[in-house]
Amino acid sequence: MSISETAKKNLEDLFSENMSDLNVTDPELMEVFNNFAFDEVVSYGNLDKKTRMMVILSSLIASQSLSEYDVMLEGALNVGVTPIEVKEIVYQSIPYVGFAKVVDFIHATNEILESRGIELPLEGQSTTSPETRFEKGLEVQKGIFGEIIDQMYEVSPENQIHIQKYLSANCFGDYYTRKGLDVKIRELLTFSIILSLGGCEPQLKGHIMGNLNVGTDKETLLSTVTQLLPYIGYPRTLNAITCLNELIPE
Repeated sequence: MSISETAKKNLEDLFSENMSDLNVTDPELMEVFNNFAFDEVVSYGNLDKKTRMMVILSSLIASQSLSEYDVMLEGALNVGVTPIEVKEIVYQSIPYVGFAKVVDFIHATNEILESRGIELPLEGQSTTSPETRFEKGLEVQKGIFGEIIDQMYEVSPENQIHIQKYLSANCFGDYYTRKGLDVKIRELLTFSIILSLGGCEPQLKGHIMGNLNVGTDKETLLSTVTQLLPYIGYPRTLNAITCLNELIPE
């Protein structure tokens, strides 16, 4: 078996040179993987090159795949994902993955950006203050999910209402209101993160509906799942497709 011309072209677009040590030690494996991930899978769906790399980066964070993240971040920057967009992808993952699991990716991102001569910190992207984060976050939350947010507040036990407030002020107020990425791409990234985590199907279904509400169709969601398949494997891919088909039947 040899690497297809399509896979070679896609690899060349992303990386100046494909010098993975595995090409030397595990050539058969890399031929199989590269032909699948960079020819067969890439040929499916409606994601442009930049969006594909953005959802892959978010998925790799959720999967805790730091070494592969380093490789794919270089490729993402090579095809037009901006430093600010990269930072926002990492920040967007924090409320879903947790800071402890993201901090190494922040350091890795900083190292790669600095190696490219990019001065840190980047321009701030926050649009809220301590006084406005809850109100603005709730507004974004309702814009994505609608009346169900009011229902969540109404049915929440008194000793758990603080979690609802945290979701509005922190998850949405601190992160979704930031500049650098619009709400539509943030929802797609969140979908990518949650399906890559696995075991979060109720939340995944919620964000499938959120994606639909902000204008992302099933074709785009299915394309996203497909592009992540080489990195997350079949079980999580099939679980995500089951959720899609339950909510958006063929």
